[in-house]
Amino acid sequence: MAKPAILHKGDAIGIVCSARKVNLFEIKDAINLFNSWQLQVILGKTIHLEDNQFAGSDEQRREDIQFFLFNKQVKAIFIARGGYGSIRILDKLNFASFNKTPKWIIGYSDITAILNHIFFTQGACSLLATMPINIKEENFSSSSIETLHNCLFNEKEMERIYPNSPLNIKGRAKGEAIGGNLSVLYSLLGSISFGDTKGKILFIEDLDEYLYHIDRMMQSLKRAGKLKSLSGLVVGAFTKMHDNDIPFGKTAQEIILDAVKEYNYPVCFDIPFGHIEERNEAFIIGKTTSLIVGEENVVIVQ
Repeated sequence: MAKPAILHKGDAIGIVCSARKVNLFEIKDAINLFNSWQLQVILGKTIHLEDNQFAGSDEQRREDIQFFLFNKQVKAIFIARGGYGSIRILDKLNFASFNKTPKWIIGYSDITAILNHIFFTQGACSLLATMPINIKEENFSSSSIETLHNCLFNEKEMERIYPNSPLNIKGRAKGEAIGGNLSVLYSLLGSISFGDTKGKILFIEDLDEYLYHIDRMMQSLKRAGKLKSLSGLVVGAFTKMHDNDIPFGKTAQEIILDAVKEYNYPVCFDIPFGHIEERNEAFIIGKTTSLIVGEENVVIVQ
């Protein structure tokens, strides 16, 4: 697996849009944070562009990202925000030689499409982490920012310990981390961007979905063979879930457990990543990860 080099003071980073529009004011705190890390911030042309909900046309967004992919001076690319739209340009991006000279691509939510595409097609690591739109001055000391910094600047393995959930399935696992937003993973089914999951540790989270949609997506992943041969499953935040007048009858977590409980691998819930700004902790997609779901706690090592 090709892992990008860690960042150093003075390195150049880009901020660009792959999906929804964003303006400079909305990311000013992120720019201030990156400047405090002594990084050189280069803004993409898509910052401030508008094409209905998108940050410019598909071609403008593709061209902007491609510039940063090919720019040898840029060591990391922060996607400014999610929303929807990355999948529209995914097959038009040229990742030639990316597995030989990888650079960090950072984001979550809709950016799940890019991160997993890079893993399954280029064998390269990327970073499932908070984005500039979410970075505010008041959360500079949050675990979202702390883990982001550690992943980008620190070569040492990071061990994290979390409290148990009563739904957890105990066990030990080791494998490359994949995943991100469940809805986006569902949209990648049947494509080269969501390949063989055997032996992988799958991370999932989601936002603003109906409970029956969660069940439909989990059943679809199961029928497609994406769940059966995993090494482990890590479940993050399922935020702002909805139900119908006639209740579905289960929580999002219970729906997920029902889909995988027949398999012989550890599962842990309530791990702090996803659409929770203060604790959207960073995890490296593609990196070999150790997972221990024990009697007293959950240990994740990357």
